[in-house]
Amino acid sequence: MVVGDIATGTDVLVIGAGPGGYVAAIRAGQLDLDVTLVEKDAYGGTCLNHGCIPSKALITATGVAHEAANAEEMGIHADPAVDMGGMVEWKDGVVDQLTGGVEKLCKANGVNLVEGRAEFADGNTARVAHGGEGQGSESIEFEHAVVATGSRPIEIPGFEFDGEHVLSSREALSLDSVPDSLVIVGGGYIGMELAGVFAKLGTDVTVVEMLDEALTGFSDDLAKPVIDNMEELGVEIRLGEAASEWHETGDGISVTTETEDGEETGHDCEKVLVAVGRQPVTDTLNLEAIGLEPDDGGFLATDDRARTDVGNVFAVGDVAGEPMLAHTGMAEGQVAAEVIAGEPAALDHQAIPAAVFTEPEIGTVGMTPEEAEEAGFEPAVGEMPFRASGRALTTGHTEGFVRIVADAESGFVLGGQIVGPEASELIAEIGLAIELGATLEDVAATIHTHPTLSEAVNEAAENALGHAIHTLNR
Repeated sequence: MVVGDIATGTDVLVIGAGPGGYVAAIRAGQLDLDVTLVEKDAYGGTCLNHGCIPSKALITATGVAHEAANAEEMGIHADPAVDMGGMVEWKDGVVDQLTGGVEKLCKANGVNLVEGRAEFADGNTARVAHGGEGQGSESIEFEHAVVATGSRPIEIPGFEFDGEHVLSSREALSLDSVPDSLVIVGGGYIGMELAGVFAKLGTDVTVVEMLDEALTGFSDDLAKPVIDNMEELGVEIRLGEAASEWHETGDGISVTTETEDGEETGHDCEKVLVAVGRQPVTDTLNLEAIGLEPDDGGFLATDDRARTDVGNVFAVGDVAGEPMLAHTGMAEGQVAAEVIAGEPAALDHQAIPAAVFTEPEIGTVGMTPEEAEEAGFEPAVGEMPFRASGRALTTGHTEGFVRIVADAESGFVLGGQIVGPEASELIAEIGLAIELGATLEDVAATIHTHPTLSEAVNEAAENALGHAIHTLNR
């Protein structure tokens, strides 16, 4: 202990108050453990403050404006004016409500909240430097620690974030005015979601992706409706081009991209947003002090109980590796707390859903037909196009489909893929089917409300069984 420190003790020290960390802390508190949660920035982490929630708030707001301006077919004629400052203020209000809720829930469950940056001193002690001059520090002795320090955006050489010309996704979500033009480096889900936001606000958007396809990780039939819609919005998608440098011009900047063959192209714009992925934050923890070494990517290896190679130290959320999703971190945080409390908890990764909040949305869970076949199953596959859905027709969004994948022999549901309206919500039904060990017959026999989008899941199951009513059977 450093002279002048105060010293405290706790059963469970949680470092980081993002979705993995605050869930671990609250669950540990519910299990009557003494818990201390250390956060250096803001409760809720990147998800609530700078990622999932603010981006979805702006996606919703820009979607409202776009829908209103393009509803002539429904007999609605409108020319909405967007106040970017007001939109950001509303988004910030949503964020404040949620982060304040996290703080209240932690306190209500007996979690001791400490503001500051934590690092390990030894296997049972961490030091916390409080923010600001003269704020001091403290040592916290712990029985168990949960590392939940999340991730940060990846910078690429020559494109260091400056908040003025070169933006991270965090800075892009806090702009107080709409840029006239924007180059987005990276055609993954973050880049494509934000491309849609700014295109609907009237920004001239160009997406440059060094690979030969955008939305890698999703099959062509899922990605194509999104890319088609982006192009209808006026987004230019340049594949096979890597951003190499940028420089200021008289009235903005120019981003240079280079193909594999060395062909260079200059893209004039007001700002450039770099969205090429995220990296775990494990370099601030002094992990050497506890003998824990991250892998080459900075991730901490964990077992199915969220435990690292150091027995009393757990890791949850983005620091624990792919998939770097908030709901995965929440599940891992809950398991870590229960294992520490002596509960027989373990992680089950077979039904982790993923969603992309573009237009149309993409939702996936479990196995694709190809993955099922590779795993030794004979897949039974059923599909339902949204163009045949009465409810989809009434919303004006009929692009995309629902696909359900099952084992042909047993009928057990193995996975599903959806691209279309509310895919992020609908995919939960297939995830629940996997988790419950439901069969195609179970899903097909479940009476769904009419008219709803969820009927498409029911119809896809019937299609796989060969007795769909509203579509031609495969």
